[in-house]
Amino acid sequence: MIKTLEAIFDGEVLRPEEPLELQPNTRVRITIEVSDALETRARSFLRTARSLNLEGPSDWSARIEDYLYEKQSDAHD
Repeated sequence: MIKTLEAIFDGEVLRPEEPLELQPNTRVRITIEVSDALETRARSFLRTARSLNLEGPSDWSARIEDYLYEKQSDAHD
């Protein structure tokens, strides 16, 4: 598996900005590329949404307008 991720070095260890799907004590190979401090990389909406770990009803995407505008739809209840 190859995965590219963003991390921050806190002076002692690298801290990934998103969870890693690895078992404890898994050996990995790390290649470090320092990001330019002036470079501003826009985070994608999807990455941001996933990082929030939001929970909601299973029909959230199908009934987004109902939930946004507090409409009650008898067809889906």
